[in-house]
Amino acid sequence: MGTMTDPRRLLDDPTLAENMVASLQRLVEVESPSADPAACTECAEVAVGVFADWLDTPAQLLEHRGRPALRWGPAHPDVLLIGHLDTVWPLGTLQRIPWSVDGDTVRGPGVFDMKAGIVQGLAAVHTLGLTADSGVGFLLTSDEEIGSGTSRDLIEAAARDAAAVFVLEPSVDGELKSSRKGTSWYEVQITGRAAHAGLEPEKGINALVEAAALVNAATQWGAPELGTTVTPTTARAGVTDNTVPDRAVIGIDARAWTYDEQVRVDDLVRGWPLTHPEARLSVLAGGINRPAMAAAASLVDLAQECAHTLGLGELRHRAVGGGSDGNFTAALDIPTLDGLGAVGDGAHADHEWVSIRGMQERSALLALMINAVLMQVHTS
Repeated sequence: MGTMTDPRRLLDDPTLAENMVASLQRLVEVESPSADPAACTECAEVAVGVFADWLDTPAQLLEHRGRPALRWGPAHPDVLLIGHLDTVWPLGTLQRIPWSVDGDTVRGPGVFDMKAGIVQGLAAVHTLGLTADSGVGFLLTSDEEIGSGTSRDLIEAAARDAAAVFVLEPSVDGELKSSRKGTSWYEVQITGRAAHAGLEPEKGINALVEAAALVNAATQWGAPELGTTVTPTTARAGVTDNTVPDRAVIGIDARAWTYDEQVRVDDLVRGWPLTHPEARLSVLAGGINRPAMAAAASLVDLAQECAHTLGLGELRHRAVGGGSDGNFTAALDIPTLDGLGAVGDGAHADHEWVSIRGMQERSALLALMINAVLMQVHTS
């Protein structure tokens, strides 16, 4: 691919659009469920080749705490582009939802969330003619869909000196994501005592009954006036129909706009008083995961100015409930803007799709924004 210098070429160059779609197909057709590090590594290896096609040097494939990650550019860039290679889709989904292109619409598992965003970032950096020492860096991880538990420190380290972080997660109805709720999740275990359900149930401690009380209480822990939601999500208990269950495990999802609210819910989960004095509650996994994200107003303004320059019309933004790795960088007071990825719909759903024209437009937008930030850095 030859180097270009005008981001507007992304809007009307059919060859460039074809190359973007071809690269997206390569990434989508290597399935990468979060729970399968080996599959994510295979996708990362393909991504190394995709980087080499677009940029002057290939990406560096890292192993971080047993999971793959990709880095391109300086370890601490002026402009950091972040994204993830993992998806929510299990292996074999491609047999049910195959890659397809119909006019402007591309479908396939992970195409919207968020492999199209990766390609858009590559096309933007390529179009600017930037090299690996130009101050722009990529970091792609492989555990974002499961909370980024192993990659958080990698993300925070990469962002620490950045003037801006652009998150290549998909847009929402074409709008940028200017704020995100903080996220918490819990896997709570209640331990009781087994007994025969027919002969001597009174000798048992029914963990399922205790769990039911917890679930019922948790539905009341939200604060609608503050935007806080608390949602019991999964439950499992018991081994046979005629045994008092001695163990129950409950999943709880919590979202909030403030850290104080996350702490309030955390205290409620961990301090829930069980009815039976011998029953025990423990948090097997989880806790406060991502802090709330507020985008830098300056980056929202910059995005709108660049959209106007490109003739793309009014560019809107909104607050959303889902979290991303941008929550981590924003919490470090690094200017962060999210939702710069694909235009389409269907994240985590069978009808997931992206617009090819949207890929061109958002790639051009990102290129102008990157160039503007770099100019500010170099003149300050």
